[in-house]
Amino acid sequence: MLRQAARLVDTGLKLLDLAILSAAFPVAYFVRDRFSEVGLPGLFQIEFYWPILAVTLLLWIGAARVMRVYEPYRTRGLGTELGRIVRTLAIIGGLVAAASFVTKQSEISRLFVGFYFGTALILLVASRISIRVVARRVRKSGLNTRSFAVVGTGELAQEIVRSLTRRKHWGLTFAGHVLAEGDTPRAGAKVLGRLEDLGTILETQVLDEVIFTVSRERLDAIESAMLVCEELGVAARVCLDFFPRRLAQMSLEEMDGMPFLTFSTAPSDSLALLLKRMFDLTFSLATLVFFSPLLLIIGLAVKLESPGPVLFRQRRVGLNGREFVLYKFRSMRADAESEQAALSHRNEMNGPVFKLSDDPRVTRVGRMLRKASLDELPQFWNVLRGEMSVVGPRPPIPAEVKRYERRERRRLSMKPGITCVWQVSGRNDIDFDRWVQLDLAYIDNWSFWHDMKIVLKTIPAVIWGRGAR
Repeated sequence: MLRQAARLVDTGLKLLDLAILSAAFPVAYFVRDRFSEVGLPGLFQIEFYWPILAVTLLLWIGAARVMRVYEPYRTRGLGTELGRIVRTLAIIGGLVAAASFVTKQSEISRLFVGFYFGTALILLVASRISIRVVARRVRKSGLNTRSFAVVGTGELAQEIVRSLTRRKHWGLTFAGHVLAEGDTPRAGAKVLGRLEDLGTILETQVLDEVIFTVSRERLDAIESAMLVCEELGVAARVCLDFFPRRLAQMSLEEMDGMPFLTFSTAPSDSLALLLKRMFDLTFSLATLVFFSPLLLIIGLAVKLESPGPVLFRQRRVGLNGREFVLYKFRSMRADAESEQAALSHRNEMNGPVFKLSDDPRVTRVGRMLRKASLDELPQFWNVLRGEMSVVGPRPPIPAEVKRYERRERRRLSMKPGITCVWQVSGRNDIDFDRWVQLDLAYIDNWSFWHDMKIVLKTIPAVIWGRGAR
């Protein structure tokens, strides 16, 4: 029954958001249309702009899921929820603006679009605040609460009770402890009974869920108790505090009917990664098409200055150790790789990476290409092939990877990119240890929104050639 209620609330919230997005449209149209009275161009009939609303509603359904707007609301902070709504609208607004630019829809008023998303944001924020105010008042009156019991009486059990009950607005009510084998009730502790009598306890007490806090050695002992919860339709939670605290994110998934508990430090949200891949394909294809005349000019300049191929091909290491061929415009002499050993004593970068600011192997054209990062344009072909991403840790060569320490190999747990945090933080002006720290922090805190910020920061970094050599 509670799960059905939760699904009902989730569905209702989604419908409310779609209704708000729809209602904001005519409001924004009316406000923008009034500006025509003070000299701004008038708008077409509102029917002309309906496709914008239709696209927005469709994008909201997917983007809100990617940004986890509709996760369980009871224990989630208001700031977290509003932040996700803002990021979702920003993504949709950016996609709508990009689509208008690509399709050359100059008739669409950018001020109207801005009014629309601004109005939608105000209404969505107001709705969330109102819902929380009402929910808190309802829970204070004793309604919309959930009763829970905790199996165990140890320190962990006590901490769970304190944590869940001190947040009154969550509406969680502690019913009492259930004693497992070997447990002794503490003075003043409310005890409902023993674990072997859990069936009777659930039949005689009003309980919405049972939280198990047992050691790993006693997991077998709770199997029958969890089956009792399943038979009676009461939610069962197992606190996994017996696993070491790590950076890895934990998720539970099912494969062919078998449950798997997964720990992963790399991003695993399939929808968010799909959105990242869609951006990679769209951005890379647009870049290659838009800069195609420049690509021909650069290729001709490289060929005329020095003998050798136009493109430099080099084996690099990608996702989880997969090797691939990376493409760049050749910026050095054709035999440059064979000369690196003789220059190793001049390496200016610590760790396994080789960097030299005044490298004698670089050609005049190559130096200009590197300064403007134009030598990396062919890597967008690697992105289209799925070997790289627009944003991600830079791909190392196999010889560098062989010298990695174990912790440094975690850079390979995400698909390499053309730009990254290193690119916008000084590039060659930072040492290898700091480079690794930035990459690992990027992986640990990855989000599609973070990728977009890195792309925007890359533009001035490339224009000013910050840290380029």
